[in-house]
Amino acid sequence: MAGPLTVPGPPETTRPPETARPPTTAPPPTTAPPPTTPRAPTTPRPPTTSRARTTAQPPAAPRTSSIAVVGGGPGGLYAAALLKRLDPGREVTVWERNAPSDTFGFGVVLSDETLGGIRDADPVVYEALRRDLVRWDDIDVVHRSHRTRSTGHGFAALGRRRLLEILHARCADLGVRLRFRTEAPPADVLAARHDLVVAADGVHSRTREAHAPHFRPTVTTHRCRYIWLAADFAFDAFRFEIAETEYGVMQLHAYPYEAGASTAIVEMREEVWRAAGFDGLDEAESTDRCAKIFAEALGGRELRAHRSAWTAFRTVVNERWSYGNTVLVGDAAHTAHFSIGSGTKLAVEDALALAHAVGGHPTLPDALAAYEAERRPVVASTQRAAAASLHWFEELAGRVDRPPRRFAFDLLTRSRRVTHANLRLRDPAFTTAVERDFGCPPGTPPMFTPFRLRGLTLRNRVVVSPMDLYVAEDGVPGDFHLVHLGARALGGAGLVMTEMVCVSPEGRITPGCTGLWTDEQAAAWSGISAFVHAQAPGTALGVQLGHSGRKGSTRRMWEGIDQPLPAGNWPLVAASPLPYRPGVNQTPRALDRAGLAAVRAEFTAAALRAARCGFDLLELHCAHGYLLSGFLSPLTNHRTDAYGGDLDGRLRFPLEVFDAVREVWPADRPMTVRISATDWAEGGTTDEEAVAVARAFAEHGADAIDVSTGQVVADETPAYGRSYQTPYADRIRNEVGIPVVAVGAISSWDDVNSLLLAGRADLCALARPHLYDPHWTLHAAAEQGYQGPAALWPAPYRAGSRRPPTGRRD
Repeated sequence: MAGPLTVPGPPETTRPPETARPPTTAPPPTTAPPPTTPRAPTTPRPPTTSRARTTAQPPAAPRTSSIAVVGGGPGGLYAAALLKRLDPGREVTVWERNAPSDTFGFGVVLSDETLGGIRDADPVVYEALRRDLVRWDDIDVVHRSHRTRSTGHGFAALGRRRLLEILHARCADLGVRLRFRTEAPPADVLAARHDLVVAADGVHSRTREAHAPHFRPTVTTHRCRYIWLAADFAFDAFRFEIAETEYGVMQLHAYPYEAGASTAIVEMREEVWRAAGFDGLDEAESTDRCAKIFAEALGGRELRAHRSAWTAFRTVVNERWSYGNTVLVGDAAHTAHFSIGSGTKLAVEDALALAHAVGGHPTLPDALAAYEAERRPVVASTQRAAAASLHWFEELAGRVDRPPRRFAFDLLTRSRRVTHANLRLRDPAFTTAVERDFGCPPGTPPMFTPFRLRGLTLRNRVVVSPMDLYVAEDGVPGDFHLVHLGARALGGAGLVMTEMVCVSPEGRITPGCTGLWTDEQAAAWSGISAFVHAQAPGTALGVQLGHSGRKGSTRRMWEGIDQPLPAGNWPLVAASPLPYRPGVNQTPRALDRAGLAAVRAEFTAAALRAARCGFDLLELHCAHGYLLSGFLSPLTNHRTDAYGGDLDGRLRFPLEVFDAVREVWPADRPMTVRISATDWAEGGTTDEEAVAVARAFAEHGADAIDVSTGQVVADETPAYGRSYQTPYADRIRNEVGIPVVAVGAISSWDDVNSLLLAGRADLCALARPHLYDPHWTLHAAAEQGYQGPAALWPAPYRAGSRRPPTGRRD
């Protein structure tokens, strides 16, 4: 069974990061109370994986005889215990402004990997935790009164208060000074008086704020409100429940953490929260109202609160995690949305890594650098997954119309850590049912199901994305284009796209761009089309038509991307006279009425030639800051005439071009449009505008929208990551009701299958994987054991349809 690290984890009750902990005035005890008598546990399963941490201090360790820990949550306490255990002679002090019994939230989820690290670093803590862990395997998704259960996931949880008791006791046994109900001294005072300061003081970290110019934190507040509550019974599975109320969609995240108790988190968009009147309710009223909304899930039972307050999640990112002898751990350094259950996990693993680094490096700067180097990639990956999960729940209202099993599959795979292949291993019955609903023939992976666009049926869902080659002569494609496109057509993709084919000499990006403004160019394209259709029957060939606009007259990519030509530059045109990079690229001429008509005619003439070449599909390039994209974005269209201003005005010319091309393009052949759904820049295209742009093209007859992002302005700040553009495709597909092509960092056949089954895309376009392996699609079929009509090997290549042996197997 797969370990819980790869499942979209249930929420865990770390201290709600947006709620500051109130100071108290009670006198502080100096030691923690002993742990309570352990309850009878369910039979535990040993951890399956671990990151081993050495407990032996090497000969040359940094001088850390005096350590201050700010914050008595799990991360701070465990760091204190480990650092003291590594060197019993150290003086380690924890400052916690609350009482020992105070806690925020109810249950904590720990992965088997985290537990393995705890076991290796401190068996005493591990054994105490193991006795109290509650384990379960199932996830229930309740959607429109239909409960879908998926099994085989594997979770482990215990009460947050119990976890703190265990850590209090361990710290006391080791001689750590625990100063409860006591504010820590100012950050500079602690740093001056101690060899090491561990800031574990949460999302509102005073230590971090005191050194903000050095840590350079970014705190992003998100769009949902949530509240942490508890139920006095144990759910028999992790439960996601969706409530569609008169005010909007609300969701419950619930899971057991001990024999008779469960965490219950209620979440909804801010506007739903206000419309429902929660902004005017106190804690008791909110708790009672939530219990009534989710009465069926609770079996009519009440919910319980404990310092529970509605709050908006905040994502914390720091450019640096250490300054001098002060280091950040846990929520002070980073936060990850509770829906993937990683807050306490990250904090505990920070403590493990910090203690290991301090014990294994000769100087404190070396140790802190090693700590950050180890943890930052792990945290960044977790935060990307958490961001995807958070965004999924923020956009939940747009997903509720999906069929129950597809909805459940979409939910389970929302963070991208759980995939189709992973779920197939865990719960083959559930996955097979989802595939059947999708329409997969028996034994056929989702990516090898056919798809129809107008009069064209694609044999599979894989698209070779347009890739500019910059090797044409006077716009004429040559042997390189024939080999490039022909090889990928032979490689099994359902649709192979040309690079952006320019409609005029002035519309080229570089001197090496292809075109369709002459009959000579058309003849060359006809030869390529004939080869693909004759030698790779069943593969469709698509042409992407575009005009560079203000991004033209530049060098080839490998000669200096976006750099103007050293000589022979041609004049540029655009929506507005704005250079792509002021002082670098030339200022284009704003198109007047005559210029607009001329460009429209160039697109029409190119489309007529493309039809005669035998292309099966035409895509209009309205993305990446090229001419038509430049009209769509408010950052690049500053016009005051009918072709500028509001979105309707900015859409006017791209729609005119689309209509002109659609009129001459054969009626039975599909047309798609590539758009940039966001500019990744302040003041650029909004999510809502991207949906409106897609809807406008759909109303004018587009058969699909190819959803890309960015490259519109030079000062963009993209949020790169695995399949990072697919949320935009997902939203357009499900709000507009038009097929979409997802593109951007989709690199595995497992990702393709997952995106299709979840209903986030209809086709997946891949570029770099097809540069690495022209036969990517055929190899994906072989690796999945598929041998069917959607992935036929060319007759001369059939001997290579099995992976060659790499060595002796005896």
